[in-house]
Amino acid sequence: MKISVVIVNYNVRNFLEQCLHSVFEACKGIDHEVFVVDNHSLDGSQAMVKSTFPEARLIENKKNLGFSKANNLALKMAQGQYQLVLNPDTLLEENTLRKCIDFMDAHPEAGALGVKMIDGRGKFLPESKRSLPTPATAFYKMFGLAALFPRSKRFGKYHLGYLPENGIHQVEVLSGAFMFLRKEALNKAGLFDEDYFMYGEDIDLSYRLLKHGYKNYYFPGTTIIHYKGESTKKSSINYVKTFYGAMLVFIRKHFAHKENSLFYLLIKLAVYLRGFISVSKRLGARCFLPVTDALLIYTGLLAMTLLWENIRFSGEYFYPPLLKQVIFPFYVALWMTGLFLAGAYLRSSNLRNSILGILFGTAAILILYSLLPIHLRFSRALILLGTASSMVATALSRVTASLLRISEFYLFQQPVARIVFVGYPQDSSRALSILDSIGQPYVFAGNAYDKKKAPEPGWLGNMADLEEIIAINRVNEIIFSSGNLGLSQIIECMNQLNKKNIRFRILSADGKTIMGVNPGRKEMLSLGTG
Repeated sequence: MKISVVIVNYNVRNFLEQCLHSVFEACKGIDHEVFVVDNHSLDGSQAMVKSTFPEARLIENKKNLGFSKANNLALKMAQGQYQLVLNPDTLLEENTLRKCIDFMDAHPEAGALGVKMIDGRGKFLPESKRSLPTPATAFYKMFGLAALFPRSKRFGKYHLGYLPENGIHQVEVLSGAFMFLRKEALNKAGLFDEDYFMYGEDIDLSYRLLKHGYKNYYFPGTTIIHYKGESTKKSSINYVKTFYGAMLVFIRKHFAHKENSLFYLLIKLAVYLRGFISVSKRLGARCFLPVTDALLIYTGLLAMTLLWENIRFSGEYFYPPLLKQVIFPFYVALWMTGLFLAGAYLRSSNLRNSILGILFGTAAILILYSLLPIHLRFSRALILLGTASSMVATALSRVTASLLRISEFYLFQQPVARIVFVGYPQDSSRALSILDSIGQPYVFAGNAYDKKKAPEPGWLGNMADLEEIIAINRVNEIIFSSGNLGLSQIIECMNQLNKKNIRFRILSADGKTIMGVNPGRKEMLSLGTG
């Protein structure tokens, strides 16, 4: 057996399906076995594997065992000379496994190998190559020096930013998303440390391979796509707890020696500090708009009151404290409720949402105003002035949040996708049907594919003409057909166009699903999904 592929899955059925398609395509001509370890998914993953990939060896866990334990179940049974630990949200080129095998065969000193990874936007993922989080390296990363000086040999060592991404390098740490292991080396170094539930286990294993005399290589001779839902998973407090907890386990296990005791204490403090900052930032991002809206709306009411008193009552303080201390907060609460009901606090919103929300709140205020005792009806004019100032205030807060990348705000509506489909017309109609089924607005520019015969309606040019096609048709989204194109072709196009601010998505070979990245999160669309 030449290679064993191990994939741990947890509730990512559609990504797993496309990953397995790419794996079995890459395994052609190679003596192989493929394990899928399912951590008690509830999305039909097990049934999909059984029906679509009966040749895969499925291990069904009764609960979520985490990354290390689940991988170890399969690695203990795997017979391959090489063993690939792979994330389910990845896609391999057709020659990925053959190239990795050839490299490892030619380098018997190599214990493990990692490849160049790009995300769903075609951007290079820096975790493709890393160094050990020694106390000093971890310190530089924790306190932001690595981000300030990413190409420094000292401060930027964590992601080895000073090493070219297209060169072969000996590195210390490989990513668990794609970890190509020599079985002989794994037998000596041991399997994944099950003290880690998720995160950190790849660092630990990489380090143990080095300690047993093997070398780890970063090999950019092949590229894979790794769809990462970083913004989604990192927004949870559980992520922060798990990630920083894993780092503490690693440092305590390998670097908490007497000579490093001071550094260990500093790193431990930094870990807790970064964890606190991360949680605070995420909570702050969630609260930013509501808190800012409430403050600006209330401030606007106070300003409108002063203005109205100057106009109507010659600058005298006409209104009692009760208005500002009780009635105004009540108005603010009603406007905030209207904003919530109008969808103004969704991740993406437009001016219409905030205006409708304020109008809903104003309607509620006026209705309740008419029901109040006469001595509590201070001024309808203030309500109308407050409505105007609140519209300005909420627009201002959303523009600010958009500039800070806390949320997305559009004056009228989200820009319509202008799409080119790279593949044949019969497949483009399937992709457009999926977009129609979820109600996504778009403008379809046409198809691009290599064609020797006379052009057909909707044909824009060959793949070699994509840059020109994008410019002429003002394209902001490309959908690739994996049924017409190899993953190598798709990845090559993504690498060439990733600086064009183009959104990339891929139609599955069966034409039933589209995968991609939708600002900040990975997504999988299929017929009937909303």
